[in-house]
Amino acid sequence: MKFLAGVLLLMMLTQPISISAFAQGTENIEIEKELKRLEELRDKINALINRKEDILKKIEEERKKLADEKKAFEDEVKAVRNGRYKKLATIFSKMDPELAGQKISAMDNMTEAAYIFLNMKERYAGQILNYVTPEKVKEVVSIMIEIKNNREKK
Repeated sequence: MKFLAGVLLLMMLTQPISISAFAQGTENIEIEKELKRLEELRDKINALINRKEDILKKIEEERKKLADEKKAFEDEVKAVRNGRYKKLATIFSKMDPELAGQKISAMDNMTEAAYIFLNMKERYAGQILNYVTPEKVKEVVSIMIEIKNNREKK
């Protein structure tokens, strides 16, 4: 009897241990599955990050390309505008100074007048400015000074 009681006691003591060992094994399997799932998610996230970085690089390249094209276009517009001012300067230089002064005085945009004068020989510009109204002369001269200062800064 004592023997039987001892065997039963021993079985009871060993049985919870085997259940906890089984529970630990199941828990380890679940942890491994979760780790595998997390690693797969990490790989997907890294792949997405790499794709986004590639897209970002392409955007930056396009932005640089557009900036270069914009600068080229602005340079071309500036060259056309300068050519136009040179032609107008030649035309105004050949005009009678009094008539040219009247035309300049009648202009609304004194910035254009300043560019015309900057493209003229000083002698002709001085003769024409004698016939421009004093308010317009003051405005044209201040614009010319500003333009020259901006050119020197560049």
